[in-house]
Amino acid sequence: MSEVVTQPVYNRIALIGLGLIASSMFWAIKRAGLAGEVTGYARSAETRETARRIGLCDRVCDTALEAVEGADLVVLCVPVGAMGPVAAEIAPGLMPGATVSDVGSVKRHVIEAVSPHIPEGVHFVPSHPLAGTEHSGPESGFAELFENRWSLLVPVEGTDPEAVARLRTLWEGMGANVDEMDADHHDLVLAVTSHAPHLIAYTMVGVADDLRRVTDSEVIKYSAAGFRDFTRIAASDPTMWRDVFLTNKDATLEILGRFTEELFALQRAIRTGDGDHLHAYFTRTRAIRRGIIQAGQDTAAPDFGRGAKKYRASK
Repeated sequence: MSEVVTQPVYNRIALIGLGLIASSMFWAIKRAGLAGEVTGYARSAETRETARRIGLCDRVCDTALEAVEGADLVVLCVPVGAMGPVAAEIAPGLMPGATVSDVGSVKRHVIEAVSPHIPEGVHFVPSHPLAGTEHSGPESGFAELFENRWSLLVPVEGTDPEAVARLRTLWEGMGANVDEMDADHHDLVLAVTSHAPHLIAYTMVGVADDLRRVTDSEVIKYSAAGFRDFTRIAASDPTMWRDVFLTNKDATLEILGRFTEELFALQRAIRTGDGDHLHAYFTRTRAIRRGIIQAGQDTAAPDFGRGAKKYRASK
């Protein structure tokens, strides 16, 4: 995508938490001119120093309250389990008329944790960009992360439509496709498309780690593409994924139960030599991959479309 500068959507945006998503948001916002100023805060002094060194955010603040002062949009980019405490911390500094959003992978828990701390006159519009890599930290972000990816908005009941529309404009300005979804449905969909697959990947890599001790690292040395993709997924931020599974347990357990049933059926087909069942099953699942490519959510390239050039704003 070419660099297109637009009118600012917000005067000041505050990013609370400076990992992959927040850093990518900053570079995308600056590239497109979507905000007059972007402030940032991270709890770790080391992260704040890294952000200052690489030019991440126009101002990196030493407190969350300082970061949100005068901001008309505040985005919580912290692990799901920290959303509630962080919301309580910034509540006294929120400007009347401002919007608070988030980028968490679970929505019902975030709404229940954050909503009680949102002051009267402040809008709360939860969101979830369906984009990421296995990397984390302030240096991992790049402006192209959201291009042609979906960002889901999950407005709570009674939300000002103008606040929702404004946030939609921001995400679209960063290159994302935007849709709205109910919180419970969001959590079930993400259990299918993200949460359960991550847990399965963690399990497979854990099994391979046990096997590696027996086979003197042959699993690592001779790993094929399928296993390498599992390791890429399993390299994701452990704090974030711990919180995801603890806060979306019902939907994840429901999908894992269905997965177990399917796995038992495949085990039975292998044990009984039912090749017709295996071939029909693999043919059906192969079509899902083709659908993802046709929808523009991945490419058939060997690098799986992850070779995007990283954008950095010049200081």
